[in-house]
Amino acid sequence: MQEPEEKKIALELLETEQAYVNRLHLLDQVFYTELMKEAKTGKTVPEEVVKMIFSNISSIYQFHAEFFLPELQKRMEDWNCNPRIGDVIQKLAPFLKMYGEYVKNFDKAVELITTWSEKSPPFQELIADIQKRKVCANLTLQHHMLEPVQRIPRYELLLKDYVRKLPPHSPDRGDAEKALEMIFMVAKHSNAAIAEMERLQNLWVVYQRLGLEDDIVDPSNELIKEGPIQKISTRNNSTSEKYLFLFNNMLLYCVPKVIQVGAEFQVHLRMDVEGMKVRELKDTEFPHTFLVSGKQRTLELQAR
Repeated sequence: MQEPEEKKIALELLETEQAYVNRLHLLDQVFYTELMKEAKTGKTVPEEVVKMIFSNISSIYQFHAEFFLPELQKRMEDWNCNPRIGDVIQKLAPFLKMYGEYVKNFDKAVELITTWSEKSPPFQELIADIQKRKVCANLTLQHHMLEPVQRIPRYELLLKDYVRKLPPHSPDRGDAEKALEMIFMVAKHSNAAIAEMERLQNLWVVYQRLGLEDDIVDPSNELIKEGPIQKISTRNNSTSEKYLFLFNNMLLYCVPKVIQVGAEFQVHLRMDVEGMKVRELKDTEFPHTFLVSGKQRTLELQAR
């Protein structure tokens, strides 16, 4: 007899989970444990660095190995008399928020591996030695570390497929749909964590270009747009190159530094966005000009 479609997907979920737990075992019990042991001898890298590379992989491994995989195995053994997995996945979903930390840390972790491999030959040798083992299947540590980042989207796809294939009156429909909704929310949570991290990184780069002026550095600011602009001087009918940074709450009017040591720009003026007005001008001599007037002062600018 042909296996029902939803059972095939449930089995695929179980098989991929088994393979995934093996991968987590490799990351936590082999790479992390052995690198940590070496770090404790003080010959390779500081212990802190190893902890930063692997983030909260131990918690993720324990959760999948000791809870989710056994629950899933039990379910598949009882499938004939109780064909459902929706409730188990509902129990899993809230714990997937743990991935937010791991995913957010991923780029930094990869960067640390590269930096310390150059700095510390023993560290690089130990990683290379582990990578040669059969269990690594000729893949690098970075490749294995990518697996947890990709796991939540994989659950989402499998579960979507499972819900689609369920017969209309399946006893698992309500639970499975609710589980899918929960997984979707967790995926969003994890994407939001990445987006927030990228926003803060980009913001920090902008602050460095502005010379880290302490009244400007604020993590809650949002950069909306930046770019070169010409300042029109009505006195001698000429223009000079300036640069604007528009944030959600302020406009920074800057001068590019000739000698770029440290900062790239010098902030000449900071205007509050609140109460600011922008008006286009019809100037035949200087096309694309506009006036920006705020509490602090008024600027006549020309765009490209």
